[in-house]
Amino acid sequence: MKHGEVWQVDFAPAVGQEIKKQRPAIIVNHNAVGSLNLKIVVPISEVNKPSTWHIPLSPSTSNGLTKNCHADCFQIKSISHDRFIQKLGKLSELEMDEVKLGLVLVLDLVQ
Repeated sequence: MKHGEVWQVDFAPAVGQEIKKQRPAIIVNHNAVGSLNLKIVVPISEVNKPSTWHIPLSPSTSNGLTKNCHADCFQIKSISHDRFIQKLGKLSELEMDEVKLGLVLVLDLVQ
């Protein structure tokens, strides 16, 4: 499991408005960071009314997505390796750069 990869993840059980059920997610943590069996991910979902933190993604053979969707940078989570089901693909550098910009916005990292 490496930075930029897209995996099918089981987010259940969820509480309140947390992301639910099985869905794709992007691994966003640096490969060399962390000593626990955890990865930091951004879930991917369909969004009816996208906001600035929803990064559009189109399906491709490399990313493994099957329909137009959005990376929901507001739902960033640290999750156990046990939640990962199957690798779907990997985002391109351009797609990953867009997701990183979404994270910068959500985490208020602009100086």
